[in-house]
Amino acid sequence: MKGFFDAPNYIIELLEGGTTLEDVIDNHIYEQNLAEKNAFVVADLGALMRQHVLWKTTVPLIRPFYPVSCNSSPVVIELLSALGVGFVCANKAETTLVLNHDVSPENIILSGVCKQLSLIKHAAKNGINYLVCENEAELRKIARAHPDSKLLLQLATEAQVEEASVTIGCSLKGCRHLMEMARELNVDVVGVMFQVPASCREPQVYTHALSDARCIFDMGKELGFNMTILNIGGGFNGSEFQLKQIHSTVAPLLEAYFPSGSGVSVIAEPGNFFVFSSFTLAVNVIGKKSVYRDLHSEIHNELSSSDEPEFVYYMNDGVYGSFVGKLFGNNITAPSVNKMSLTLDEPVFSSSLWGPSCDALDQVVDRCLLPELSVGDWLIFRNMGASGQEGSAPLCDMDQPPVYYTISTDDWFEMQEAGISLDDTKKNFSLVQYGL
Repeated sequence: MKGFFDAPNYIIELLEGGTTLEDVIDNHIYEQNLAEKNAFVVADLGALMRQHVLWKTTVPLIRPFYPVSCNSSPVVIELLSALGVGFVCANKAETTLVLNHDVSPENIILSGVCKQLSLIKHAAKNGINYLVCENEAELRKIARAHPDSKLLLQLATEAQVEEASVTIGCSLKGCRHLMEMARELNVDVVGVMFQVPASCREPQVYTHALSDARCIFDMGKELGFNMTILNIGGGFNGSEFQLKQIHSTVAPLLEAYFPSGSGVSVIAEPGNFFVFSSFTLAVNVIGKKSVYRDLHSEIHNELSSSDEPEFVYYMNDGVYGSFVGKLFGNNITAPSVNKMSLTLDEPVFSSSLWGPSCDALDQVVDRCLLPELSVGDWLIFRNMGASGQEGSAPLCDMDQPPVYYTISTDDWFEMQEAGISLDDTKKNFSLVQYGL
């Protein structure tokens, strides 16, 4: 199988001798303390590999297609491609990135309910035929610009309608209308997709969605379409418990509606699932101020019976950089304090964390409990893999933090056993041994 270690200008550190991810973080903090104290990211490729193994062992009959917008790190793309994962792309930059990593166009789905005409033409030119469609205007554009396309009709789900202010996807009636129009326009319809948000706590939502999908497949057969793809979306938060919970719900439904002998391929879009735990962000405290609350304030009553400060800290990264997901509703969990900044049994105080822009929107964490910090201390944010690392440019003139890729020797050997090996003919990659 094609090796993934050919991404240009990337170094992957092989951790030996019991070296841990925390050791790597501490070492880069030490280096940054001697330099400019810039934020940085450490990526554990072994964690990504373990998530893939979890997926394959829990839901072996559902093929994953990775949404590139979740994290477009070239090393992530290369590794997932080598593991046989497909890709979901939302724009030209993403399709170009994936194609440049030698991913077959047959393994790419172009998403988005409203795609620019030039993007559809770009897909047609590059042989990307699987396109998502959920409205009449989009269907007409696709028929005009990409007559060889193979459509996946996006079905609205109850959970998605409840969460979004604008309904994405169409009803059963709307799907039939689109299929009738597609037949008139001579555009092929090959499948159905739906999305259940990861925030949905009711697995039975899949019951209604899969029942509706079966109805659409039956409509398609009646109208002369050979529909062979069912995409159950990307509502996977990354936890093993949630994955098993979803599997226990959908497995009997898939067997009832789309049995293994039906010729229907079932796919899904686990993005956060793959990368959330693989990336850790280290940021530096660059500013600090304290705000005292009066005796009767809500914050004061939560903390103490006497006046205590609430600390406001400013960091060298914020929502216009690595924490951009906060602007789109993602929750940022409270960080830990780097152990080199701590002493034992320090009291904790209510704290809020802000980016460097001084913008009212640049609040990363509203309130958390932290020991009193000093300017120059380091905060560690884990589970940052789905925050668009190495993706689109930041929303302001801010340098993106460097990413240091790591893998333990144990995970490295497991990758080799999975058929992913270092291609010695590649000149732009270095595998560096890293040990204490």
